Amino acid sequence: MKAGAARRWRRWLSVALFVALAGYAAVWATVWRHAADRLAGPPTQPAEVAMVLGNRAWLRGKPNPCLTGRVDAAVQLAQAGLVQRLLMSGGVDREDGRIEAEVMERHARSVGYAGPLQLEPVSSSTRQNLAMSRELLQAAGVRSVVVVSEPYHLWRIERLARASGFDRDFQVQYAAAPTSCWRTWGMVFKGALREPLAIVNNAVHGYF
Repeated sequence: MKAGAARRWRRWLSVALFVALAGYAAVWATVWRHAADRLAGPPTQPAEVAMVLGNRAWLRGKPNPCLTGRVDAAVQLAQAGLVQRLLMSGGVDREDGRIEAEVMERHARSVGYAGPLQLEPVSSSTRQNLAMSRELLQAAGVRSVVVVSEPYHLWRIERLARASGFDRDFQVQYAAAPTSCWRTWGMVFKGALREPLAIVNNAVHGYF
């Protein structure tokens, strides 16, 4: 390759890399600004169901705090009288074989939640969380839902709910769970890296 062509190739590569990084940073900033807004504005209207979206079930030999923290937030909504019952949505954890919904159920009971609780134990993605839970909610005649997840997860959830019609079938509110993952730098950094990639993947596949 001639020197001039090599320079042009490097220049275009640099431009492409800059554009990719700038786009990634823009998505990151949008996600985290939205997360902060959701944390500052929790649900205020009563709903029938708090739907908790799954996450990795186990971490370092014990229940994943990113998952149990979501359950804690839903239990708090129930204790405050804002929801009547809970729905845990999450299938088999591919890393350890546990069913996320069952891990969430056990945790909810262990922290004192004694109310009605339903499981959706099959879904393996956020999009499936919404689709499979939707069937259960409709079968039960539910009309209002609070979707509970990690703060950084909510921007994508809301777009998927809008694109799929989930938020037309139900009156939907969103609750950002202030889990220890949100407050621990290593986990926050991991979420910051992963979520923009998940958003791009969902957009490429036409999910929103």
